[in-house]
Amino acid sequence: MGPAAGLAALLAVLALRAGDPAGAAARGDTFSALTSVARALGPERRLLTLLRRYLRGEEARLRDLTRFYDKVLSLHEDSATPVSNPLLAFTLIKRLQSDWRNVVHSLEASENIRALKDGYEKVEQDLPAFEDLEGAARALMRLQDVYMLNVKGLARGVFQRVAGSAVTDLYSPRRLFSLTADDCFQVGKVAYDMGDYYHAIPWLEEAVSLFRGSYGDWKTEDEASLEDALDHLAFAYFQAGNVSCALSLSREFLLYSPDNKRMARNVLKYEKLLAESPNQVVAEAVIQRPNVPHLQTRDTYEGLCQTLGSQPTHYQIPSLYCSYETNSSPYLLLQPVRKEVIHLEPYVVLYHDFVNDVEAQKIRGLAEPWLQRSVVASGEKQLPVEYRISKSAWLKDTVDPLLVTLDHRIGALTGLDVQPPYAEYLQVVNYGIGGHYEPHFDHATSPTSPLYRMKSGNRVATFMIYNAALFWWNLHRSGEGDGDTLHAGCPVLVGDKWVANKWIHEYGQEFRRPCSSRPED
Repeated sequence: MGPAAGLAALLAVLALRAGDPAGAAARGDTFSALTSVARALGPERRLLTLLRRYLRGEEARLRDLTRFYDKVLSLHEDSATPVSNPLLAFTLIKRLQSDWRNVVHSLEASENIRALKDGYEKVEQDLPAFEDLEGAARALMRLQDVYMLNVKGLARGVFQRVAGSAVTDLYSPRRLFSLTADDCFQVGKVAYDMGDYYHAIPWLEEAVSLFRGSYGDWKTEDEASLEDALDHLAFAYFQAGNVSCALSLSREFLLYSPDNKRMARNVLKYEKLLAESPNQVVAEAVIQRPNVPHLQTRDTYEGLCQTLGSQPTHYQIPSLYCSYETNSSPYLLLQPVRKEVIHLEPYVVLYHDFVNDVEAQKIRGLAEPWLQRSVVASGEKQLPVEYRISKSAWLKDTVDPLLVTLDHRIGALTGLDVQPPYAEYLQVVNYGIGGHYEPHFDHATSPTSPLYRMKSGNRVATFMIYNAALFWWNLHRSGEGDGDTLHAGCPVLVGDKWVANKWIHEYGQEFRRPCSSRPED
């Protein structure tokens, strides 16, 4: 892949800064936008209030629940938004999806817990679903992969990229937050249930290690135990081909649960396999990372995400330049926009400070109540997919005068007709925990794409806003797609990410960008 595609793979990395969340999120889609995750703090605050009332009624008996309450409350007392840290965001969803249910339905509960259960049931419909826990766990695995994060480090709250003997700190949280054994088990189990032992094994290993260190110290909110972690880890190793580790872990399991007949049978099976193939004792199974068939550019994409790309400086390519742009438009005469040409083939332009902070905040506020899970074109359908994790909203220019102003500004800079049907409405996107969009084209690459049903031709150009704005042509003048416009949004490691897209179509631009039969145009 050439430098053009390399640059394009970074186009969606930059983002608008975070705003205060508003509106409602659908169950099962909380994890896909960070604004929805932040909104989940509200129900948990209400649950904390209910739990406090319950504690006042049973002070003498509820020492364990008091510990749980203090742990959760301490997170809400932090002045910073806790969901900026993906570990905190994951554990927030896990608490609401799992921990709170285990607390509420604890066998040790007395009559006084009835009030807590009643209150919990009133907010239950507003809590994340199990699909959110799965999505958040997969997001941590995605961050682990793309940024080469060490699982043991993540479990301690440390974000470190480990490449051979080199260790690089990628993010240093102001407040260190570590995962519990049960947290690590739930991440590993999500991978385990998918048959993904590459990810399951390191997370389950960490769960086993942490459970061993606290064995006998049961926590009410936990769903798993050391035995559960050993059981899953042993079978994961067996499936990965490491019979020796599977046997060792199964024997350890029987120390804690000697009457488990299923595990006893597994031990006999593993012993027989090793007796038949003694070399298995020392063999180390090499577990391959699951490949994603549709992502043929994974290594390049992840390398760019890790290094933030390699944009050449202007002295290396003199044809790259900066200017104050008016595009001969009266609209821009009194306030030109700072333009920077950052690539020639494909032609990519950066407009600095295209929107100010107030305008960015206004756009987020307009979009937030309408955010829904982002979809991609799949044949003639539009479907949510794992390789695009975000929520998006479409804003008509009739919603607010700011959107009309934005259209005028885009039209003046590009010289294109950006009014429907010659351009799409503004799409505003918020990315969730580890939210990303793997390498893709903005233009349709198949005649069956839903884009062609718009009867306005293909997407000739993209205008992407993140306070600054990027503009590039998706199509050559011949109408053929430009393969070098492959681009992506790297997984969000920390914080909130917003972008706004204006997609401009072929029809209506015939005299603004004339066609050409020359392939090089």
